[in-house]
Amino acid sequence: MISERVPAAKTTQPVSWRGVAWGGLAALGQSTGSVLSRAGLADTPVDPLWSTLIRLGSGVVVLVILLGGRGQLQDSVKSLRIPGIMPVLALTAFLGTYLGIWLQQIAFKQSPAGIAQSLLATSPLFVLPIAAVLGDRVSWRAILGVLVALMGVWLLVGLG
Repeated sequence: MISERVPAAKTTQPVSWRGVAWGGLAALGQSTGSVLSRAGLADTPVDPLWSTLIRLGSGVVVLVILLGGRGQLQDSVKSLRIPGIMPVLALTAFLGTYLGIWLQQIAFKQSPAGIAQSLLATSPLFVLPIAAVLGDRVSWRAILGVLVALMGVWLLVGLG
């Protein structure tokens, strides 16, 4: 899906090694977080709901410190005054962030970290049906990529 070409897109851009490094660091952070979450949740009385609250609360504190240190906190708060943004933001925060992380924590508590993380990594696959319903053209190449990814998940979960 990443290699799908947009007709007007510039295709001769050089590879950004800095971006690749940040992507690798993000993957390392994801895998480390998965293993640590699993270790903190498995075989302990820690409830996934409380661990979600701790993760989100810690993230908010770090975000406020970073934005405040850069002097961007006031600008961020100003953007919340846009009419109609608060209901959309609240729904998005609840469904996409809170519920998503809570369900992720439940997955880490109930299954091995590798399987849970592999299944969580398939979330971009669900964008294709949504894109098709919204009227975007989905190529056969993208559909084939989704099928290959689903076969990989089946091999991991079905044979593991």
